[in-house]
Amino acid sequence: MYNPQCIVDRDNVDPQKSVLYFRKFQTMGKVFLEPSILSLGPSFIAKSFSEMGFIGQGVIVIILLLMIVSIYITIERYLLIRKANNLDDSFMHRIRENVLNGNVAAAKDLCSRNTSPVAHMIGKGVSRIGRSLRDIKEAIENQGSLEVYRLEKNLNILATISGAAPMLGFLGTVTGMITTFANLAEGNNAVDQLMGGLQESMLTTVFGLIAGIIAYISYNLLSSMVQKTMFLMEDKAVEFIDLLESPSN
Repeated sequence: MYNPQCIVDRDNVDPQKSVLYFRKFQTMGKVFLEPSILSLGPSFIAKSFSEMGFIGQGVIVIILLLMIVSIYITIERYLLIRKANNLDDSFMHRIRENVLNGNVAAAKDLCSRNTSPVAHMIGKGVSRIGRSLRDIKEAIENQGSLEVYRLEKNLNILATISGAAPMLGFLGTVTGMITTFANLAEGNNAVDQLMGGLQESMLTTVFGLIAGIIAYISYNLLSSMVQKTMFLMEDKAVEFIDLLESPSN
């Protein structure tokens, strides 16, 4: 549809403003096509960090700290949960033999010498032998809940970092773009002076996403390992209860 307002009145165009706008867009194009921007090497990152504003540097430092925390928790929890799953195949067989032979002390000693959550849980049940079956089940369930809580320790921190780190990166992106457009509004056409805002926008986003991805993958990996341990604990708990309910006991 014909719109008279779309027609530009060439007689009223300010040549100086047109040249200024053209130079601004030309500068933006040079910044995005700058070769150093396309190579995210260590020297580029160090140089970009030094040229960032106070807010951008603060965001990067916080994200790096969150990344270090994520890596530490991941390694620490992975080793602990992996160790928790290392249960001797003959453990329950030896428990069965000791219980059926009435050697409760030997069964307790066997559980105390094993550091796995299954051994702690079965040991709690062995220590209740002589009481009602209901009391034994409650003791096993309570100990099992405690062991799961220990395994899941600090996993909530990973979940928080997986969401907070990208948002911090986007915060740095916003502050970087504000700096960039502020320089453009002042008519500053120097590429070097515009690089800081754009580099801040890109680097904070990249670092935030990397930290978030690390925390997200770690959280899901460790959660699946905890679930595997829980299934093992439930299986051995049922086996122990069946042992106590067997007619030969």
